[in-house]
Amino acid sequence: MRGARARRSWGFAAAGLVALGWAAAPSARAAARRYTLDPAQSRVEIHVGKTGLFGFAGHEHEVVAGSFHGSATFDPDRVAASAVDLTIDAAALRVTGQGEPAGDVPKVQAAMVGPTCLDAGRFPTIRFVSSAVAEAAAAGAGGRDLTLHGDLTLHGVTRPLALHVHLEIAADHLDATGKTLLRQTDFGITPISKAGVVKVKDELTIVWRFHGTAR
Repeated sequence: MRGARARRSWGFAAAGLVALGWAAAPSARAAARRYTLDPAQSRVEIHVGKTGLFGFAGHEHEVVAGSFHGSATFDPDRVAASAVDLTIDAAALRVTGQGEPAGDVPKVQAAMVGPTCLDAGRFPTIRFVSSAVAEAAAAGAGGRDLTLHGDLTLHGVTRPLALHVHLEIAADHLDATGKTLLRQTDFGITPISKAGVVKVKDELTIVWRFHGTAR
């Protein structure tokens, strides 16, 4: 009898340890965190090249996003559950004037946000919403490389887009960097030209660095 009681005691103790293990398991997993993207510590650059018969006579343009808001949710243990939602104010896009005559900047700015290009009056926002996130490389001391699949809405047209992002996570913030290419004509925008001989390229290069603070 004494042996039976001892075996039952050990059995209850083992069951209790297993139950405690299951209860502790969820807390051991790192929780997903939401970050608010900070425009003051972020930068989005759009590089517009030139082409055409006398393309050498034109100038390339650098454009930056002056205003945007968005959030990023990242789960280190379930990367697929992560998400990004970003909205850029189209009218606040600004031509920096880098590498071009100062007198040309107001004209380029007006043409960019005007009805012949972005038509910011009709389409005031540019938005990217992710639908799937995958890890392109294993986590390491140098951060994580992700691929974000989602939809980009620009000039009233929504198209699928895949973005390759390098992510750095710290205690209370994240930094995401990357680069992608877009064709204006994919979104119903006709590249601006002058007399058909000097015009901007259809393809745009977008480079970004986003800083997000944990909420």
